[in-house]
Amino acid sequence: MGNLLYVIAVILVIGWLLGLFVWNAGGLIYILLVVAVILVLLRIIRGAA
Repeated sequence: MGNLLYVIAVILVIGWLLGLFVWNAGGLIYILLVVAVILVLLRIIRGAA
């Protein structure tokens, strides 16, 4: 399950970077970034517990 969270986070960060540099998608970029950061933080917190 942890690997799946990392895969989703990486996909979201890649989508964020593409949106930032290619499409300029506006607010969607920041939503993707926030979701990716939250997933990574959850994984770190659960892994440390």
